[in-house]
Amino acid sequence: MGTDTVMKFRPYPFRVGQKIHIEGGPRGGDWEVLDVSDRKVRLWCPVSQREFEWARFCYFIEEQENVEWPRQN
Repeated sequence: MGTDTVMKFRPYPFRVGQKIHIEGGPRGGDWEVLDVSDRKVRLWCPVSQREFEWARFCYFIEEQENVEWPRQN
């Protein structure tokens, strides 16, 4: 066996009350975490005022402080 470059991904440990920003994709934008289970995460959009529940899907990239939220596009 040889070696190669491997990208590692780990599910993000969401916490209720977190304010997150998803970069790109159909879920892109600002969200607040409302509920978390082993398989699902329920998010609220502060722009549309809508809630969604999805299978857990996000992976952590970086944490930033003093960021405008929700963003004014």
